Amino acid sequence: MITYEFLQQYWWFLIALLGGILVFLLFVQGANALIFLAGKSEEERTLIVNSTGRKWELTFTTLVTFGGAFFASFPLFYSTSFGGAYWVWVLILVTFIFQAVSYEFQNKAGNLIGKTSFRIFLTLNGCLAPLLIGTAVGTFFTGSQFVIDKNAVGNIAAPVISRWTCAWHGLEAVAEPFNVAFGLMVMCLAVCLGALYLQNNIAHEPLAPRLRRSLLVSFALFLLTFLCVMFQLFTMDGFATDAQGTVSMQSGKYLHNLLQMPAVLAIFLLGALLLVAGVAANLLRPSFRRGIWLAAPGTILAVMALFMLAGYNQTAYYPSTAHLQSSLTLANSCSSEFTLRTMAVVSLIIPLVVAYIAYFWRQMDKKSLTSEELERGERY
Repeated sequence: MITYEFLQQYWWFLIALLGGILVFLLFVQGANALIFLAGKSEEERTLIVNSTGRKWELTFTTLVTFGGAFFASFPLFYSTSFGGAYWVWVLILVTFIFQAVSYEFQNKAGNLIGKTSFRIFLTLNGCLAPLLIGTAVGTFFTGSQFVIDKNAVGNIAAPVISRWTCAWHGLEAVAEPFNVAFGLMVMCLAVCLGALYLQNNIAHEPLAPRLRRSLLVSFALFLLTFLCVMFQLFTMDGFATDAQGTVSMQSGKYLHNLLQMPAVLAIFLLGALLLVAGVAANLLRPSFRRGIWLAAPGTILAVMALFMLAGYNQTAYYPSTAHLQSSLTLANSCSSEFTLRTMAVVSLIIPLVVAYIAYFWRQMDKKSLTSEELERGERY
């Protein structure tokens, strides 16, 4: 029998899956960060923009879907984070707006600020979007400054259920070193994935060695930030809940979660192994360009495991540092059982959607991009 608790965990699993897919799709941002670093000529920069221009909508759509899934399944998180820490989410949205405008207008007639200006916007989006998203996700482990009035839950006359206690409304997350390190880790990973994607998608020999150097440097920086984040994550105090829903601090909570959930540990290790294998294959074998297809499932699995560490095993996935008992858990922030059950049925179409995306991705990427495409006038 499908229980209410199972539905809560099922929907957190879907949130984790969407989060993993979103982080993988940040390869678009990572590749755009390399427009000027790897592309040294107008032709090379145009090839990079053309390559990412075919995929950028997927990242933004997945980000919106990620937020929509939270709204439907864990509405109290949605109202608390998106309504309280709004400056972070506004900044993320602005970077994606700059991205969309840049793709649409950089080659339009009457462009007053020049093509280079729009490419700078794409580069800024490539750096800032992963950094901000990673910093926001870091608060799942360190907490945020909000208070929940649980007496107002279910009271339609109550104007406010959650209230942010800091005037910075989310920007205070940068004051926590762990959050910043988490954001830098995601940014370096995005650049690494971007380099892998461009190696696979662009057939242009002069660009290849610079992409390999970019991959090597970004992966080294990713490993450095990853080790720093993992060390702090597995040694820090975490936010545990008991059977009554009372939240308390527990030493080494996230390390205990990893060890007490062998399946999550296996997913995390498999994901890390696939990511390393994808990068190593491209670096050690210059003729091999398909490392992205090892790194992609590796990234998704590793990110899923981190979300599971944050939400499963009696853990508060969105802790409150202002009022500990206001921390959000799967049980106290989810939708009604009827809503979760109904959406669970709807979620069964997800494999069909993924298959649809995979089919058209394959159709678009049957041939690598070349200079001949630019000569035919196919430009973003």
